[in-house]
Amino acid sequence: MTITAAMVKELRQKTGAGMLDCKKALEDTNGDIEAAATLLREKGIAKAAKKADRIAAEGLTSVVVKGNEAVLFELNSETDFVAKNKQFTDLIEGLGNLFIESNVASVEEALALKDASGKTVEEVVLGATATIGEKISLRRVIRVKKSDTQGFGAYKHMGGRISVLTVLETPNEELAKDLAMHITVFNPQFLSRNDVNQSTIDVETKVISEQIANDESLQGKPEKILNGILQGRLNKVLQEIVLLDQGFVKDPSVTVANYLKSANNNILSYVRLEVGEGIEKRVDDFAAEVMAQVNK
Repeated sequence: MTITAAMVKELRQKTGAGMLDCKKALEDTNGDIEAAATLLREKGIAKAAKKADRIAAEGLTSVVVKGNEAVLFELNSETDFVAKNKQFTDLIEGLGNLFIESNVASVEEALALKDASGKTVEEVVLGATATIGEKISLRRVIRVKKSDTQGFGAYKHMGGRISVLTVLETPNEELAKDLAMHITVFNPQFLSRNDVNQSTIDVETKVISEQIANDESLQGKPEKILNGILQGRLNKVLQEIVLLDQGFVKDPSVTVANYLKSANNNILSYVRLEVGEGIEKRVDDFAAEVMAQVNK
């Protein structure tokens, strides 16, 4: 029989499974909604879909480089324990190889990408959720391209807790990797002072101004001196958050800008991914959770 969009929608609402999985299940059960729902549960797909509202803030990031292109991505799990599981790390490796051989540059494009077996990445990730037993989700995918005259530097920290890619004006593998390690450690928010947005300047200026106003030792000081203190403290903050102004990880007495100058090179851009950054993690009270189960 003909499988309609309405039937697929109904099954999706009933099971939470993906559109392609629902369509296939309906085809296999000749359009029987209940039988299709049962089939999805048997395959573990409906079970996986029920985990969709869980918070996946652990996992790993990865960076894969091939020629003039690189892909960075983040695959999340619910716990750090699962992120160390071989099935999860194999999935990370497989996705990285798949992404670098394609042209995907976003999560949406990546999820629609098909592997050698014909499964989409969305189906593969959903299948991993079912077999691993935790919500697995692809959160970020970033593609970076360079010219033949430029150089990449890649670094993964703690197996992928943090992944960094740098792009240098001219190839220098050691320097590019050193800079990637530096960015891993110091996590600069901006490449240069020209990249610092006005809102950041305004916020830091307000914070410093309030600190000065509340400092009794500065009460009664001339406005000119207070302004000088303000600018000095603001400059110190910028030195901490701007890559080129930071002390280089291998020699803190030299700024990154001066280190690059001595190497007759320049950093054009960088990408830094850290697992779970920006995700509001759920904090569970384990004792209260157990008591809640006991008192049911």
